[in-house]
Amino acid sequence: MTKFRKLVGAAAAFAALTAPFGAPGTAQAATPSVLGGGSGIVVGGQNICTLTTIGRDSGGRLVGFTAGHCGGANAAIVSENDRDAGTLGTIVYANNDMDYAVIEFDPGKVTPVNQVGGTTITGLGGPARFPDTVCKEGRTTGRTCGPAYGDMLTGGNSTWSQTCVAEGDSGAPLVVGTTLVGMVNGYLAVPCLGPELGADITAVVADVNARGGAGSGFQPI
Repeated sequence: MTKFRKLVGAAAAFAALTAPFGAPGTAQAATPSVLGGGSGIVVGGQNICTLTTIGRDSGGRLVGFTAGHCGGANAAIVSENDRDAGTLGTIVYANNDMDYAVIEFDPGKVTPVNQVGGTTITGLGGPARFPDTVCKEGRTTGRTCGPAYGDMLTGGNSTWSQTCVAEGDSGAPLVVGTTLVGMVNGYLAVPCLGPELGADITAVVADVNARGGAGSGFQPI
């Protein structure tokens, strides 16, 4: 099922070919799955969400982010569009308070890209503030744009915007131009009509850096 937070009020895949009659075959490696910010992912075998971004941390690990409510630690990550490829990574940490999760990917099974659909991510920045125009790339509603309202409704590390989001868009990247400024976490009352709530990516990265481990020092591909 698709996974989303509605706000009211505030195994590896491989193939081996063997010639008939017992003749030795030739093992063929599976083609890596292409993933980037905006790709649909299946979390824990049931929740469909959106990958926020993918890149490398200071330890050289291939990591990414999505919304924390999509799944907890050790939840397997599968590409929605390439399910036969099997598990591509796992959630290694989830922060329920800030609603983000860190995913560590198997670099042998994933081809990371910085463009999905009409959205390209070249760096991190923000937070978005009025009158910025922010756009998001979600697996359900694609690319949509609208004005940023800042954190005037909730304060803290959240940003509201008038981008259309619905179930399955959880984790979707929020960009200003090609700068990643946040991720989609939920919406107020009505999909695509109510404003969208997103976490500031600078706050997320700062929290990951303070904790250390997988994801620390993240930079997008």
